[in-house]
Formats: sequence, C-alpha cells, structure tokens
Amino acid sequence: MTFLRLIVDNIWRNPLRTILTSLGTMVMVLVVVMVLSILTFLSQTTTDKARNIKGIVTERWQLPSMMPLAYATSLKEGGPHEPGDIRIQPKDAMSWSFYGGSTDPDPKNRTMNTILFAFAQEPHTLLDMMDELDQLKGEDKAEFAKVVEKLAQNKKGLIVGKERLKMLGRQVGDTLKVYSFNYKEIDLEFDIVGTYPIPRYDLNASMRIDYLEDALDRWSREHKGQPHAMADKSLNLVWLRMNDRDTFNKVSQQILTNPEFSSPSVKLETASSAIGNFLEAYRDLIWGAKWLLAPAILFTLSLVIANSISISVRERRMEFAVLKVLGFRPWQILLMVLGEALLVGGLSGFVSAGGTYLFVNQALGGLQFRIGFFGAFLIADQAWWWGLAMGAGTAFAGSIGPAWSARTVRVADVFAKIA
Repeated sequence: MTFLRLIVDNIWRNPLRTILTSLGTMVMVLVVVMVLSILTFLSQTTTDKARNIKGIVTERWQLPSMMPLAYATSLKEGGPHEPGDIRIQPKDAMSWSFYGGSTDPDPKNRTMNTILFAFAQEPHTLLDMMDELDQLKGEDKAEFAKVVEKLAQNKKGLIVGKERLKMLGRQVGDTLKVYSFNYKEIDLEFDIVGTYPIPRYDLNASMRIDYLEDALDRWSREHKGQPHAMADKSLNLVWLRMNDRDTFNKVSQQILTNPEFSSPSVKLETASSAIGNFLEAYRDLIWGAKWLLAPAILFTLSLVIANSISISVRERRMEFAVLKVLGFRPWQILLMVLGEALLVGGLSGFVSAGGTYLFVNQALGGLQFRIGFFGAFLIADQAWWWGLAMGAGTAFAGSIGPAWSARTVRVADVFAKIA
C-alpha cells in the first residue's frame, strides 16, 4: 500500500502534465472506441447466423432490384411449386417496396428537408420482421404496437423517423402530401400516425403497401387501362425468416427452380450476405478506419505518453539516485515509473470509454454516422474494457523505455555531476 501511495503522490507532483496527458488519452480513446463500435456492428451484421436466418429475395441480375408485384404472394411462401416443398409462414415473411418523393411539387425546390423515403410494407410485419424493431421489449414494444395498430387501421397512415419528422417540420397527427419521383404521377396524401422508437430508422418512414397498390390501380383506370410504368417493377425485396441453414438452402433452391420467377429471375441470399455486398462500396473506408486510423491513433497516444514520462524521468534522476541509496532495488524503480503511466493511462481510458458509452447511447441515442441505410450506431458494451485496455496498453508501450532508463540510473554518475 505504501508503494501504491508513492505512485499516486508522484502522479500529482506535476498536475498540469498529468492532466494534459490524461486529456490526450481520453480524446484518442474516445475516437478509437467510436471507430471500433461501428466496425464491430458492421462485422456482426455481415456475419451469417446458424439459426433464425433472415433471407432476402431480390432480382437476380439487376440492381436496384425491381420485380413484378405479382411475385409477392408466392415469394412470401418461399416459392413452393412441387409436392413436399417448404412453405414459409406469414409471420416469417415481409415484402418491401420503396416509395420516394418530396413534399414540394417543384423539383427545383427539392432539398433534404422536403424529401421523404418510405418503405411500403404490411403493417404487422414491422414488429415481427424488421431488424431491431423485432427485438423491442416491455414498454417500448407496447407503445410501438399501438403505432403499428394505427397504421393497420388507416390506409393513409405513415410512420416517420424522429429526425426526418423534424426535417420536414411536421409532428404526429399532421397530414402531408408527397410528390413521388420514382413513381411518376403517383402523388399520395398521408396521415402521420407515429414514429419509430429506435434511431436506426430516424430518416425513414413506413407506409402500407396496399395503399401504393391501390394508387397504381387507380392510375391505370384513369389512363384507359394502361399500366403504370412501375406496375411490374414495384416489388423491391422480400424478406424470409427460416429456422436453420438446411431450410434456407431448400427454400433457395425452390425459388431458383420455380418457373414463375423466370422473367425477371430472382435469387435468395442471407441478409448478412446482402448487406455485405451493399457495403462493398464502403470497403476502402472501413479498411482504412480499421487498419490505418485506429492504429495511427494508438501509436500517437503511445508517443504522447512516452514523451510525458521521458520528461518526468529526466527531471527525477536525482530522486531515483537517492531512492537507490535508501535501498530501492532497480526493479522497484522500474515498477514505480510503469505504475504511474499505467494508472494515468488505464484510468483515463476507462473513464473516456465509459463516458462515451453513456453519453452517446443514453443522451444522443446513438452515433449519427451515416453508412448506407444505417442511421445511427450505438457504442458497444465492450467499450468499457476497450478503454481500459487501450489506455493501459499504450501507457505501457510508451513508458517501458523511460522506465528502463530510470531503472538504470547510476548513483555515482548523478552525484558526480552535482559535485
């Protein structure tokens, strides 16, 4: 305990240097924790699961995927066409169509504050199938279930992300008209019935797919039966949930061999694989953050600590000589200097990571860093020990040299210079 107290006392012999070193450590650990949290989330998202697999059906040879709406019924069952084929239950399937537009009819006035991008879906699938929404519990799930019920009762209903709602200058209960830019002349009026309870969909919206279908049918009637240009391209995705890999493989084969899906042909892939393909556009950015940015920050932090400890060791050469005269062994001096660095680095890293975790997750509701369709990222639960490990690790790497120098101080040389 006396040795530990000596280490603590030594840290505060130069408060300004200690505080600056600690702040530098905190800032660098904060940045690395945020980078690692994003990379960890993306890694988990693109890792295939062994059970409870989500698969995505898309057009096979074209991006973006645009399939006839007539495919939806069979695809949501898994494309069965032979006796004994597997059939997917309704609760394990959902179709997606993407409807985009602006609240301003003039394309010249279109801005981020007027654009609305909505998923056209069946209301009941929001709680059963959508990522993160299907994991809601307790009061959050009960409150969002009420919002979904309002959508199910109102064909013009619209659920809008909180951030998008602010950008539009609207609130729950308002009505708005959207002038579509991907469904020409299909301009729709909506009643805003609620918001999403999680930040992931802050910039998005959800509408009823049958409302879009009715609008396309109405357009056809108004144009003497001529189908709308998007009538056979309005189905973008179908999500299927399967229990295990064997079921996934069988359903995939069913869909590939089903003659109904020949023009255009379709494919089934795991959600993680599809997201991984989508993130290919960000491959260089992710690689750079993982192998260049994070290591560079940690290396810089080691240099900062090394510089701080080196200055301290040079100033205390007389002290180390006196300690040796009093009976301190070289290894004890080595441990004392290392202990000072580890205490400052480890504690600063732990506090920085913990503070980042609480502030970002609790106060901000997630890190607003847009990658593809991911709206916000939460700081990983592992951040607490990441901060401790990074702070202590860089402190050790930066202080081992100066500590060894302190260990090898020669009493005779120090006192000879004084004499």
